[in-house]
Amino acid sequence: MDEEIIQLCDKNGVPQGKAPRSVCHKDPSLIQMVVHLLIFNSKGDIFLQKRSKTKDTYPDMWDTAVGGHVSAGEDVFTALIRESKEELGIDLKNPEFLFKQLNKDDTETEFSFVYKTIYDGPFHIDNNEVTDGRFFSIKEIKEKLGKNIFTPNFEKEFKTLA
Repeated sequence: MDEEIIQLCDKNGVPQGKAPRSVCHKDPSLIQMVVHLLIFNSKGDIFLQKRSKTKDTYPDMWDTAVGGHVSAGEDVFTALIRESKEELGIDLKNPEFLFKQLNKDDTETEFSFVYKTIYDGPFHIDNNEVTDGRFFSIKEIKEKLGKNIFTPNFEKEFKTLA
């Protein structure tokens, strides 16, 4: 299988260049373009995915329902539709753009384009990327913040929503 080539961008989210995944995940000076989808059900709960234990970043932690890289040459919306289908089997309709956010840690930098949708299911989880998925109440999320249950990126997104 060929290595994923990721669309890079500047600090404002404007596409600029590309690089292999293996390079991006070791060089925080490269800003990767990523999409995130927050899924709310009709009661206002948030669906989260549990990342696979084999993920190179934040394995076995709960994260935004859908999250993935924008492939080189791909636009953000197309990446969001593709990742929603790949990870959860959703044919995404009319997602709402929320905000953009820069996330940086010791090994990588991501520029996230964050969207939301209201969807009650069903979900068809890709077990290669995701080991579990379920809805969390807002109260439950607030009680578990800062306890190494959620990825830092999700916690930052959640706090931005509040």
